[in-house]
Amino acid sequence: MDPNVTFKGTALIVDDDPMLRSLLRVILREEGWAVTGEAANGEQAIAQCKEQRPDVVCLDVMMPGMSGLEVLGVLRQEVPGSKVVMITSDASMLTVREAVGHGAAGYIVKPFNAKRVGDALEKAMRQGMTGEGSSAV
Repeated sequence: MDPNVTFKGTALIVDDDPMLRSLLRVILREEGWAVTGEAANGEQAIAQCKEQRPDVVCLDVMMPGMSGLEVLGVLRQEVPGSKVVMITSDASMLTVREAVGHGAAGYIVKPFNAKRVGDALEKAMRQGMTGEGSSAV
């Protein structure tokens, strides 16, 4: 992390695509986030989230095995208060509504850039403090 960047919190990256995890890792670090871990599937995500209690979880919607929405549901039950930002290429309003309905704090549509990722995570953190609604970026 750049010493000139303000620390914003800790993040867990969950995506089955190693290239996307790598890209997110770089973006998050540049934006001031400490990446506490990475997971390639839902089971790993749940285990790491329980153990690490990151401030924000970046969670892909479409993964083999457990979908991101299923993982979100488990996190709501087993790690209450976790802030989850969904990441996907599906920008349909149905998917956005479903993610928000399951408790997502935000939503990022692929392709994304550093600003969109940073904005979504910062909004998710503010939501936890102020009760703001979920948002799509």
